[in-house]
Amino acid sequence: MRLNISIALASFALVAAFPHSSVAQAAAAAQPSQSSSATPITITVDATDAPRKMLHADLAIPVQPGDLTLVYAKWIPGEHEASGPIGDLTGIVIQANGQTLPWVRDSINMFEFHVHVPQGVTELHVHDDFLATAGPVGFSAGASTSENLAMISWNEVMLWPQVASAKDVLVTPSLTLPEGWKFATALATTGTEGTTTHFATVPLNELVDSPVLSGRYFKEIPLAPEISPKHYLDLAADGPEDLEVPAQMLAGFNDLVRQASALYQSHHYGSYRFLMTLSDQVAHFGLEHHQSNDDRVPEKTFLDPNLDVLEAGLLPHEFTHSWNGKYRRPEGLLSPDFQSPMKGNLLWVYEGLTEYLGDVLTARSGLWTDDQYREALANSAANLDNRPGRTWRDLQDTATAAQILYETSGQWGNWRRSVDYYPEGELLWLQVDTILRQQSHGKKSLNDFCVRFLGLDGDTGPITVPYTFEDVVSNLNAVEPYDWAGFLTEKLTTKENHAPLGGIENGGYRLTYSDTPNSMAESMETLRGVDAWYSLGLHVSHQGVLRDVLFDSPAYKAGLGPGMKIVAVNGRAYTDALMHDAIRNSKTAQAPMELIVENTAYFRDVKIDYHGGERYPHLQRVDSRPDMLDQILQPLPMQAKR
Repeated sequence: MRLNISIALASFALVAAFPHSSVAQAAAAAQPSQSSSATPITITVDATDAPRKMLHADLAIPVQPGDLTLVYAKWIPGEHEASGPIGDLTGIVIQANGQTLPWVRDSINMFEFHVHVPQGVTELHVHDDFLATAGPVGFSAGASTSENLAMISWNEVMLWPQVASAKDVLVTPSLTLPEGWKFATALATTGTEGTTTHFATVPLNELVDSPVLSGRYFKEIPLAPEISPKHYLDLAADGPEDLEVPAQMLAGFNDLVRQASALYQSHHYGSYRFLMTLSDQVAHFGLEHHQSNDDRVPEKTFLDPNLDVLEAGLLPHEFTHSWNGKYRRPEGLLSPDFQSPMKGNLLWVYEGLTEYLGDVLTARSGLWTDDQYREALANSAANLDNRPGRTWRDLQDTATAAQILYETSGQWGNWRRSVDYYPEGELLWLQVDTILRQQSHGKKSLNDFCVRFLGLDGDTGPITVPYTFEDVVSNLNAVEPYDWAGFLTEKLTTKENHAPLGGIENGGYRLTYSDTPNSMAESMETLRGVDAWYSLGLHVSHQGVLRDVLFDSPAYKAGLGPGMKIVAVNGRAYTDALMHDAIRNSKTAQAPMELIVENTAYFRDVKIDYHGGERYPHLQRVDSRPDMLDQILQPLPMQAKR
């Protein structure tokens, strides 16, 4: 590989800066110079260039003379992978006493920077820039700014001396925003100067856990004002019309706070902020924080009923993480310094239990109707029940391998299996809930486990209490004795071809298929294209592109694969309507369905010999069984105490 000449010259200059060793030897020998615990790092972030996707930061870092290693966040809590966007950190300049100091990146760990602090120097001045140029995908590396808004995560621009624990590093942050922009964050403010806001000094782990939502079009709405501590819905959007929350949805957000308080019977924060970004220019995801959450949804979420119903579970999920994930956290996911690798083996609790509780809270708060909850559950259960990859990759491996699965393609995802500990974890915890209710004859439920396990110690500040597999089992046994270790181990390690549907069946329902569209799948079809997953084994975009193909389905056997494009259906140019007609008419058609397919600029005819018509999943009530699932969805009394 040929290096740019300027890079080669810069490398030579760095070697000269370490006269007693090579760069590699100096990097290997460097020992972290501790900043004084009594003197905070100060960081000022200038976000006035956020509309053109650039942030600027200036830091003052207390140091001692000697070799110093500065680090950048590599493992971000909640992202479950080494996702720190180091490739977008630019413009690094380190100075002391007015002189620029040479630095060198570690040759092994790209998140470490080595610099020699001269005698007499007690403070480094560091400048860096962050380029928010990633596409609207991903987490820390995902797009986070537009012309009128920015979600600012401090880890994007933060450097600090390498330490054993981020809690030992104090930081005093400030933020400058474009003129007229407003903001919200869990951080406490101490004053303002023009467009610059100063915040109270906090430990580094709390700073990274406290992003700032800002924008020109901004609205703050207090939620459930009778609940203490206080909760707020903070909105930033690309346009003012996107800030209008429908009355029914706003009522649901208020009841979400009330139902969560009744379920967990504790709060582990001083106040809580739902930070919601409504934009088509940023990545769409949710990321939990202890006293807030970072929810990025499509711009028209409040205006489009399909987006409304599909995004309804996001805030309940991330809110639940304040209890399960931030307050209680698997010990393997504790990365005390943002450098140590995380172990995801208990993500089926961290994310799976949260998925279950979040969806239940979505129904209990009225953000979904009970029918919408059941349709969502049916869609998820059917997807897992038609997931051939489960015959080679068990649920435990989806959690253990999480750090390599988030960035994989969705194509052939049914054979690969990805982060299935979310939806399959939901089925697992539904079954746990129904077993608790059965074994106790209706006297106990997962609600009791939540109070005991996630409400430990009652109201606290934002602290973290780790847990292990044994802790989960012992707390379940304390609620209702059962062979929980054996049950959970079997569900985690089985390579059974079918999904764990015991919770649905215990709940008084069964998974069935009919030609009536699933309402949740119908909303997704409106936005993304034809769902023929349980008939032909296809997901097709509005443009006819195959987003995925089900392994061993009729489409698979006909030779189709992801990325191919259907040009024609039975001799006519592709449309969603024609595709639906062809599948629907397959019941009475004698001949196979004929497609013309384009694959990397080559065309061929494909025949699919399928005659089953349209098939969509639903939950069907079984009258002979107790209606336990319906009972689970009932809102909790606000005054309930356990």
